[in-house]
Amino acid sequence: MIQSCYWKIEQLPGLSQQQEDNLKSCGVTTTQQLLVKTQNPQLKQSLASQLQIHLQYLNKWAALADLARIPSVGCQYCGLLLHSGIASVLQLSQTPVHRIHRQILRLQVANLQRKDLCPSVDLVQKWVQEARILS
Repeated sequence: MIQSCYWKIEQLPGLSQQQEDNLKSCGVTTTQQLLVKTQNPQLKQSLASQLQIHLQYLNKWAALADLARIPSVGCQYCGLLLHSGIASVLQLSQTPVHRIHRQILRLQVANLQRKDLCPSVDLVQKWVQEARILS
């Protein structure tokens, strides 16, 4: 049985020190707490107001935290998936492996000019399998 993984908020990619500190001052120290405080539009809007940030930042962080729940994805690959067009565990569970791998490969080549950094098809398959169990 696979269980969701939760991380310290500072492990989430793309957060500045200031953003981490602001989240912590609102009682958000883990990705699990972030997901709880963003589980519906009212809570999300309330936290965005407390943090004095645009809702799109909070949506991005919540999507990263959701994807990071998948044990084999974690904070290492959640950003890669998000930038490849996968915004949730549910979406990952429903997207064909070959399409995800192709999107990631395209992203890696476009941004880094390196296909060798792309995760293997087997790893992407594992992400999808774990996402199906969690969703």
